[in-house]
Amino acid sequence: MKINTVLFDLDGTLINTNELIIASFLHTLDHYHPGQYKREDVLNFIGPSLYETFSSINQEKVNEMIMMYREYNHKMHDQLVTEYDTVYETLEHLSYKGYKLGIVTTKLRDTVNMGLKWTGLDRFFETVVTLDDVKRAKPDPEPVLLALSKLDSLPEEAIMIGDNYHDILAGQNAGTKTAGVAWSIKGEKNLEKYHPDYMLVEMRDLLHVLEVELD
Repeated sequence: MKINTVLFDLDGTLINTNELIIASFLHTLDHYHPGQYKREDVLNFIGPSLYETFSSINQEKVNEMIMMYREYNHKMHDQLVTEYDTVYETLEHLSYKGYKLGIVTTKLRDTVNMGLKWTGLDRFFETVVTLDDVKRAKPDPEPVLLALSKLDSLPEEAIMIGDNYHDILAGQNAGTKTAGVAWSIKGEKNLEKYHPDYMLVEMRDLLHVLEVELD
């Protein structure tokens, strides 16, 4: 069955929030655990939900740490967030060709909206599924299946694209095709361990995967 629906993770896939995320983690962790964490230590925290990450570090201070992280993250957002190369034109072309486009993210809706509006990508998406909308985050299939339901699409008509193993597993668990992105901060080889159907070197490679004609 031909793919007509494309679901994307947001952070690290469409927009480069890596420096913002790393800075937000280091700011928070240095407050609660001074001097214990360096840049390389927090790379593994990119992908899972904040609750999952902070509860593994300090169960008693989870909610405080999440609040501090989000406050700093929002304050620094526009200074540190950028859009990846070829993302805008690829989304524009897919939208023009009639593909149904959605976002599936572990972020909260207010932060998602900030990133989409800042980069101008908000105009392309028919649905955005955030952590607010589900009980179980990726890699559980619930967020992907919810997005497909909102788009009136079947799993076999869809592909899930992301920079983290949570994205690949969520797509696989939901029954979609999957694609990893080679610009993942954790590295292409790390993502290949989870056997995505495709690996995109840059976002416009997606047009070739989907066999979209370039006008």
